[in-house]
Amino acid sequence: MGRSILTGVVLLFLMGSCNLIKKTSGDAEKYDSYSEDLALIRITFPELSEQAVTEEPSKESTGALAVDNDLSFAMESFISNNKTERYYSGFTVLVYSGVDRDAAFKTRNDLYTSFPDIKADMQYQQPRYLVKVGKFINRIEAQAHYHMLKETFPMARIIQDRFQREGFVNPDEFNNNDQGQN
Repeated sequence: MGRSILTGVVLLFLMGSCNLIKKTSGDAEKYDSYSEDLALIRITFPELSEQAVTEEPSKESTGALAVDNDLSFAMESFISNNKTERYYSGFTVLVYSGVDRDAAFKTRNDLYTSFPDIKADMQYQQPRYLVKVGKFINRIEAQAHYHMLKETFPMARIIQDRFQREGFVNPDEFNNNDQGQN
């Protein structure tokens, strides 16, 4: 009996507390007369017909040849900029990395015997020896060598590396020699 009275009191309390939350609907009517003019801030664009009349194409850059000329100019500037860079970034397959000199030479010799057509490059970066294969521009090119080497050398992996550009001419040295300085 006491339990049903307690349940009834809690139920009455919950129903009574719901009446405390009242929604007000009269506040929205205050903003009916609100207006704002954003014309001064808004970006405007000219009509397409006006723009077409003002821009007349130049006679020398019409047709497919204009794109070819621009592309060849861009490629020439890209090539000349690359020639002034001493290093370029790429990827290589790292076959061995460790401090054991004998293991590095053994890995290099195993590479020569197992894959005679692949040139291995051995480097010493204190305190470790590195045996690397290939100089690739992107990771996809390195994948072919990686999968071939992975069977024989399970620790092989593809890493990012910086390579010295072949045929690099330092512009500072070239300019100094023109002036008669050594």
